[in-house]
Amino acid sequence: MQLHNVRVHRSDENLARKDQLAWKIAEVAADPIPVSDEVTEMVINRLIDNASVAAASLTRAPVTAARAQAMAHPRSNGGEGSTVFGLGFGRRVSPEWAAWANGVAVRELDFHDTFLAAEYSHPGDNIPPILAVAQHLATARGLSGSDLVRGIATGYEIQIDLVKSISLHEHKIDHVAHLGPSAAAGIGTLLGLDEETIFQAVGQALHTTTATRQSRKGEISSWKAHAPAFAGKMAVEAVDRAMRGQTSPTPIYEGEDGVIAWLLDGPDAAYEVFLPKSGSAKRAILDSYTKEHSAEYQAQALIDLGRKLHREHPELVDPANVAGIVIHTSHHTHYVIGSGANDPQKYDPTASRETLDHSVPYIFTVALQDGTWDHVDSYSPERAGRADTIALWNKVTTQEDKEWTRRYHSIDPAEKAFGARVEIELTDGSRIVEEIAVADAHPLGAKPFARAEYVNKFRTLAADVLDQSEIERFLDVAQNLPNLKAGDLGRLTIIARPGLLSSLVTPNGIF
Repeated sequence: MQLHNVRVHRSDENLARKDQLAWKIAEVAADPIPVSDEVTEMVINRLIDNASVAAASLTRAPVTAARAQAMAHPRSNGGEGSTVFGLGFGRRVSPEWAAWANGVAVRELDFHDTFLAAEYSHPGDNIPPILAVAQHLATARGLSGSDLVRGIATGYEIQIDLVKSISLHEHKIDHVAHLGPSAAAGIGTLLGLDEETIFQAVGQALHTTTATRQSRKGEISSWKAHAPAFAGKMAVEAVDRAMRGQTSPTPIYEGEDGVIAWLLDGPDAAYEVFLPKSGSAKRAILDSYTKEHSAEYQAQALIDLGRKLHREHPELVDPANVAGIVIHTSHHTHYVIGSGANDPQKYDPTASRETLDHSVPYIFTVALQDGTWDHVDSYSPERAGRADTIALWNKVTTQEDKEWTRRYHSIDPAEKAFGARVEIELTDGSRIVEEIAVADAHPLGAKPFARAEYVNKFRTLAADVLDQSEIERFLDVAQNLPNLKAGDLGRLTIIARPGLLSSLVTPNGIF
């Protein structure tokens, strides 16, 4: 890896284009270094993972709305169009709208991969826009499965490198501001574009995808699923404009009126960003991790701990036996999904699903009482409204523990952790103290995810919406990814069971 010092420059300093972070990103994207077998296998895992959560969300309202919008934008000129999750191979739409619809489907349940460091991210959000462009231009540019692998590896690399270096949430900027540039870079790699074109696309993608974090605060709305899809859609459009010779605000990161100076740490700010050296493999995807449970990532380990306590201490299910529960955890868990957020909605049984999946007091309570977790049942109004659940839920609080915060930000993979210590005071005066560092599915967890677990997740989540033959077909195509030819890329989608989507009420809009 190579260190790049990034700071704000006055306009009269005339920062050279090749010294700008957007150019450094473009150099990484344009580097034709091959992808290792290990990374290729993980790309396949994440394609399967994305399809899993997309299948589970096919009939949900935000996904239905986004799909209807995409269907109103048929295949554009210059390519074959792109597929939309749930529809057949022949139903093609314009690539930016496929990126939109598929991005919403992938993010709706908050159930795919994650990487956490200085910033938060779901790097699997890179896949829908890169795949959409690959399908659209497959024949025109002779693209193959290996080209798609290279593009996805770049998307993961850039997003994770930015997430390690530049905090957005500290300034209430949504984390998708790192996704626009990474997806644009990944598309650049896919298409074999030069540094100049990718540079312009990265700048445009960043400029159009900076927004506040209100989408993840208070009463969380369905826009939470749409925000990354919008970033992917903007990345596709930014690359299109850059390929046509159109330019971007420059320097986008370092300018005196740029992102760093006015949205992040201010005019005196400086960052250290590590990116792969020329000729170095893009391996960042291997640092990311997926979810076994449909909930914010910092809640994954606490769901596993709740299940364990349910088995070992059945008396905890009854709120009459519990005086109080304090979860000692990291700064992020406490202030974003814990009681430190000071959001009354996190204790509201009538809150939206999007709000409940960002409430660790609710999530831990339900996992503790049920000993299991379901992406639908655990969030149902009936489940959230149970009197005994509300009583126990209101006894759960979080506190920041500096040691958990330190481990959260550690750069040592063996030490980095997203867990907590749970201290439970019982009404009889006894105490139960348990802790967990990482989720069971984490690479260092009790039951790490490997190919078999990704496949099982897909089979489980797709069972109610896809025919068995379609499940097997998709798995066969996805697992053969490196060998796919241009004509095969359109088969990297899932087709809903006949009649499933036509039975839904499709909302009307402008399009």
